[in-house]
Amino acid sequence: MPEFVSFSEQDSHYHNLEEMSVMDCLTAMNKEDHVVPQAVAKAIPQIEKLVNVVTDRLLAGGRLFYIGAGTSGRLGILDASEIPPTFGMPYGIVIGLIAGGTEAIQKPVENAEDDFKQGWLDLQAYGVSEKDIVIGIAASGTTPYVIGALQQCQKNSIVTGSISCNPNSPLSAVADFPIEVIVGPEFVTGSTRMKSGTAQKLVLNMISTCTMIQIGRVEDNKMVNMQLTNEKLLDRGTKMLMKQLSLDDYQKARDLLLKWGSVKKAAERQ
Repeated sequence: MPEFVSFSEQDSHYHNLEEMSVMDCLTAMNKEDHVVPQAVAKAIPQIEKLVNVVTDRLLAGGRLFYIGAGTSGRLGILDASEIPPTFGMPYGIVIGLIAGGTEAIQKPVENAEDDFKQGWLDLQAYGVSEKDIVIGIAASGTTPYVIGALQQCQKNSIVTGSISCNPNSPLSAVADFPIEVIVGPEFVTGSTRMKSGTAQKLVLNMISTCTMIQIGRVEDNKMVNMQLTNEKLLDRGTKMLMKQLSLDDYQKARDLLLKWGSVKKAAERQ
């Protein structure tokens, strides 16, 4: 196996940041950010394989787990939390876990990411099984909490994926479907909340959105199953339904939407 080199921890290409003007600082950060979509594009074949497996698992009644620490864990929780309101999926189908638990969402929990056994224990608390798929997220690809969880998943015949920003990382080695998005050194050395975090967010967007499309939660380009949780979404759904049913009456469309609870159900019953 090739020697592991942590690109995400290498020195920044920029020096004396404190001496930069605000304009120079912003311009340099933006220049570095341009690297991210190019790196994600190179990983699309890996992402495609993982999306296909996630789709199969969800259609067969399984669940998708994201597990990570720090920024990586928070990004997984963010993506998981947006699936029910955006696509009308039941809560508990896509689940995000973070080292240190709920407290760690807002502030660091000391040494939580270094616990090799806790990730698997956290998954077991949800009754993880062979029907499910677990995706480990770690920019460095070296986080013990995540690696330990995926190792135990493999020992228990649970399919695993991973998202990291280093090639040939220890995390990739324990993932059935590894995704490696190589964005290089961060603007602030080692601050993987920056390019690496952006890359992870883009990949998570792709995995969850494409999966939801594949399992029928989107029609044309519309969120026809979205939850009507506020006035903005209710208005959006009403206009979608008006267009879909060729209705000119806004109030009638709104009443239908409220009656059936989603654009999809309202359209099917007309």
